[in-house]
Amino acid sequence: MSAMKKPSSSVRNPYSSSTSAVLDVRSMSVMEMLSKEVNMMMSDKLKSDDEEGNQVSLFTHLEKADVLQKARIFHDSVMVRENPLLCCTIMVQIIHLQNTVQALNLTESTEVFFAASKLFMSHDAHLRRMVYLFIKEMAPNCDPNDVIIVTSCLTKDLTSDANIYRANSLRVLARIIDAAMLGAIERYVRQAMIDSSNQVSSAALISAIKLFQSSTDSSNVVKRWLNEAQKAIGSSNKMVQFHALQLLYQMKSHDRLGVSKLITQCSKRSFESPMAMVLLVRF
Repeated sequence: MSAMKKPSSSVRNPYSSSTSAVLDVRSMSVMEMLSKEVNMMMSDKLKSDDEEGNQVSLFTHLEKADVLQKARIFHDSVMVRENPLLCCTIMVQIIHLQNTVQALNLTESTEVFFAASKLFMSHDAHLRRMVYLFIKEMAPNCDPNDVIIVTSCLTKDLTSDANIYRANSLRVLARIIDAAMLGAIERYVRQAMIDSSNQVSSAALISAIKLFQSSTDSSNVVKRWLNEAQKAIGSSNKMVQFHALQLLYQMKSHDRLGVSKLITQCSKRSFESPMAMVLLVRF
């Protein structure tokens, strides 16, 4: 009997072409589905971007005359109490105008500055914080004689029970007062430098640094606060340590022997503040 012939390996499988065709169809359908989903996601993303782009900015088509007209709301205590967010928006717009070609002149700045001083009567925390920032930014553009108006309000905040008000008032006072007025708040600043609140203590030390750098007369007054600065450097708070060390160096920067003693004393301490350690290395 003749041997049966084995099927040749070259014989084509009749089902192979149909199977591959089905796979191709399935793969094409999956790719189409993925492509549709990607297109839908991209269209949604572009749509959301368009919607975000259509949002009106606070500074779009801003006119100085319109903003100054709106600023008259500061004189209305009822409107200020009911719309603190609007007052904040107006102050932000005025600060923005100061950095454009529509900057306020001396008269306009003084009028707005005086109107903003009435906002100290507000009990809204966000508005009060904005008032501190507004006064600090607008004071250099106002008449120095009119800046004294807010000094009494800021000094009153130095004795407030809220630490955030005390800290902010210290920072603002350091920007607007001169050596002649420094004696009126010296007692408050010295007490604040060693305050139990780290926030207040740090703000007082920063204010002292700013006052020391402002003028020679002010620096002579700040040099009398050496004991408070030395006590503050022993704080456990990192920022208080850093600011106290910076103030001490400012006080002794013109005395090489004093700087050497400061470095020797501080080298024996174990600072928790990395910034204070870096500052000590720089000395």
